[in-house]
Amino acid sequence: MELENISIPATNRFASLYLEQEEPVNHFFHYDIKEKTVFKKRMEDLHNRNFARQELVKCIEQYMDRFPKSNEIQQSLNKLQQDDSLVVIGGQQAGLLTGPLYTIHKIISIIILAREQEEKLKCPVIPVFWIAGEDHDYLEVNHVYAESERSIKKISYAEGPIDKRMVSDLEFDKEHMQKWVNKVFEHFGETLETKKIMKSIDEAINHSRTIVDFFTYLVVDMFKKYGLLVIDSADKQLRELEKPFFRNMIENYEKITEQVLKQQNIINGFDFPNTIDISENALNLFYYDGHERQLLEFNKAKNGFVGKSGDCFFTKDDLLTLLEEKPEAFSNNVVTRPIMQESLFPTLAFIAGPGEIAYWGELKLAFESLNILMPPIIPRLNITFLERSIESDIKHLNLSAEKIIRNGLEIERQQYWNSIKDQTTETIIDETSVFLEKQYQYLKDSADKSLLPIVEKNLQFHLKQLEFLQRKANLLTMQKNDNSLERLNRMERLLRPNGAPQERLWNIYYFMNKYGEEFLSQIMKLNYVFDGTHKLIRI
Repeated sequence: MELENISIPATNRFASLYLEQEEPVNHFFHYDIKEKTVFKKRMEDLHNRNFARQELVKCIEQYMDRFPKSNEIQQSLNKLQQDDSLVVIGGQQAGLLTGPLYTIHKIISIIILAREQEEKLKCPVIPVFWIAGEDHDYLEVNHVYAESERSIKKISYAEGPIDKRMVSDLEFDKEHMQKWVNKVFEHFGETLETKKIMKSIDEAINHSRTIVDFFTYLVVDMFKKYGLLVIDSADKQLRELEKPFFRNMIENYEKITEQVLKQQNIINGFDFPNTIDISENALNLFYYDGHERQLLEFNKAKNGFVGKSGDCFFTKDDLLTLLEEKPEAFSNNVVTRPIMQESLFPTLAFIAGPGEIAYWGELKLAFESLNILMPPIIPRLNITFLERSIESDIKHLNLSAEKIIRNGLEIERQQYWNSIKDQTTETIIDETSVFLEKQYQYLKDSADKSLLPIVEKNLQFHLKQLEFLQRKANLLTMQKNDNSLERLNRMERLLRPNGAPQERLWNIYYFMNKYGEEFLSQIMKLNYVFDGTHKLIRI
């Protein structure tokens, strides 16, 4: 494998300016990530705070007990108990078969940065992955994409529940899941590695009860030798640790919401769109009854908190009592999740995608209102895998992988089509169409008005026949040049599928099925630099 750093712009203007720490975006955060001493400064700031490390370790250890184990995981748990320990953390939803590649890229980023900073700071730095199991958008996690009939196809497991149940509570049928996995791998194609890969996935299915269990098992199994710790944000034992922080959020909800809205106004003043949808009465917490999550808001007329659907009502005292008795009934939203995370973990750095960078920028004043600082927000590594066969085709056609990743091949495909299409036939058909329309206009001008509908219908019939003829001529040309056209399409499907970055559609198991389970180990051995450049990995 070879790694090349290439220049690919961030997907949004806000993230681009943040990468360069340019004004005004750099002022929306507490740390300058381009400053050489940023992590040393953050470490010193964290030493002034207290964390319930022993309780946190016990919680994570209990959660991970039912998943694959390793000496490295135990070492990470031991390190986290030390008073000077720090974490590099990031999170994502629990996608089936680990979801899109960017989830894997985020985990790789967490591990690489933790390893790098542990060496530089000479203190324990542990990689932690925070699974967003409390999220309820099942349709975002119930599928993968794979090649099918020369296109990218979404392969969904099932429609799932129609209520807003947390993904952590979504149980699955093992037999149905195995059939779905088999279907996915039929699209990936059988290789010498398939049976081995499928065996490990079947083991994960058999040891899992919920969608989150399945995700966790696969992720832990993949990264256990790197000491990765994982925790589900919906874990009931974690909720017990979160009780004092939930209480603080309830007591200070007005201040938190006010400061988010204030920060949004500042950002909006620089022509950036707001990414967090928040009302002036938001509690920024969900109430969960085991079937549906309801975002709570304060209702002045009722002098209490109501769910958006109107199905529940709580006074402030009701909420505080419920918190003591049943903390699992509460879950965070996009505003309070970062605050909760930073309250629990001694976070040296948070690994974020472009969208996350934007919404963290709206939270600076909310953090300050609670007398804590946001951690350095480090953009995750953006990676594209380039297979040798595709690279060979790119070189043969004198194209650029960087350009394809950036813009796709629409212009090149059109240029190639213009060079091979039957120009003579197309010209004659176009001229015939123009001639017919002109002649039929003469008919319309001279014919009886009662005949006009028939004249128009007759014209449209002939024009459609000409269009049909053109389509047939194009199809014949495509068939004659099928190999060359498919070569262009295949390049784009791998590097810029459906006009999106590779990491948003492709799945890690496509590559593991083709190159073996050691594929990840080889990726982890490469030398990465968190410099904002795109990582092109030739495999």
